[in-house]
Amino acid sequence: MSRKKKTKSRADELLDELLGECKSAEDILGRDGLIKQLTKRALERALKGELTTHLGYEPHERCEESRGNARNGTTPKKLLLEDGQIFLDTPRDRDGSFEPQIVRKGQRRIEGLERQIVALYARGLTTREIQNHLQELYQVEVSATLISNVTAEITAEVQAWQNRPLDAIYPIVYFDALFVKSRQGGHSAPRAVYLALAITLEGNKELLGMWIADQEGASFWLSVFTELRNRGMQDCLIACVDGLKGFEQAIQTVFPRTCLQLCIVHQIRNSLRYVNYKHRKEVAEDLRQVYTAPTVSAAEQQLQAFAHKWDSQYPRIAESWRRNWAQLSTFFDHPPEIRKIIYTTNAIESLNYSLRRVLKNRGAFPDDDSIMKVLFLAVNNASKRWTRPVHSWIDARNRFMIMFPDRLPQ
Repeated sequence: MSRKKKTKSRADELLDELLGECKSAEDILGRDGLIKQLTKRALERALKGELTTHLGYEPHERCEESRGNARNGTTPKKLLLEDGQIFLDTPRDRDGSFEPQIVRKGQRRIEGLERQIVALYARGLTTREIQNHLQELYQVEVSATLISNVTAEITAEVQAWQNRPLDAIYPIVYFDALFVKSRQGGHSAPRAVYLALAITLEGNKELLGMWIADQEGASFWLSVFTELRNRGMQDCLIACVDGLKGFEQAIQTVFPRTCLQLCIVHQIRNSLRYVNYKHRKEVAEDLRQVYTAPTVSAAEQQLQAFAHKWDSQYPRIAESWRRNWAQLSTFFDHPPEIRKIIYTTNAIESLNYSLRRVLKNRGAFPDDDSIMKVLFLAVNNASKRWTRPVHSWIDARNRFMIMFPDRLPQ
């Protein structure tokens, strides 16, 4: 059986001809390589086509007097691309009515470069670092003003996200804070960024918002909870926190039926601060008997036994647990499926870790808007990994629906 001879298309022949003079990757992808030349030629040809459509006649055709307008040479233009820069000869018309679309008047960059700048900004790079990065990789000179203009567009996204409507009810919400250096009033000072990470009815994570403040207290938290309610949140079954000042008083004002659970892990860490290194393992094991007890009464007995054993050496530990017992023991009211989700704020601590990785290379931010932009982009990156419901969520949700039939949709 004879085989049909495969013939090259005209496009393949042209491509072979273009690549024939290329001897290296630099000849194709380099600063003045084939790709840049093709991009320049293609854009210039498209611009000429747009002008022809605008004028209504082809180049070199005789222009009738009645048409009035005509071609009027070209203007040089530098265009920044995602992988470098090119210089275009943009056509113009005599009366200035031509408005090109593929490369608009005043446009100095292609969208891909904006994505590059935003991606680098999201990873915590400063303006100078972004400039150096683009210069080293793509030989593109980008001004600080251009970077500021690109990142300024994120502010509107941040505001829309911070004011978006919320669900009516969230079974669990974790609250925590991280600290960022900011130049306020001419000097650098730490600013607290407070976050609220919710678990939805479907078991997915959702960051409800971020708030920046100098000091924490009941009035600050009252404004946060009022904002959440104004955005549509009507109820929260359990709020998990790490001993935030003024928190309980404020949340009971806005969401009076919400139960408060202090983070057991943080309580243990604080307890071990008082312990000599040689006793830490034993003290930690004795505390474990407290928070793993099957019931609250059994936990209280274990705490009493702990105090009897260790009060002579470390009296502050049992005292601290007794002082916070009402909020520490909330999770004993729930079955194991719910306990392992609410006894620690590790869910939001994991998010904070991702944000701190972005912040660690930054110095002091110039203002709160800059802080919010960087953290907003970092949260977007982190949330891409929130693709699955919380572990064992179906069992936990079923328990919640039995325990709170009047508060959860059946």
